[in-house]
Amino acid sequence: MANNKSSKKRVLIAERNRLENKAYKSALRTLMKRCFTACSEYLQKPGDQAKESVQLSANLAFSKIDKAVKRGVLHRNSGANQKSRLSAAVKQALEPTTSN
Repeated sequence: MANNKSSKKRVLIAERNRLENKAYKSALRTLMKRCFTACSEYLQKPGDQAKESVQLSANLAFSKIDKAVKRGVLHRNSGANQKSRLSAAVKQALEPTTSN
């Protein structure tokens, strides 16, 4: 354990921040998983309600990623990579494939 008052405080603050970051990342992963699930459901059973679900879940996930980057929970490039993965999945689900 820390020896002086300031280092004890830093230990407590670091633990608090670690727990907050952990919760933030967990929520982020949940939103991303919901988006991927919505995309696969839309591919299996297309419809207006499923399409809205895909768009809503993508918007929520993008927003959470941006906030995580802003707060320093995620690195900039990591956030961009995750947004790229999500947008590729959404694009593949929503745009009809044309075969020639």
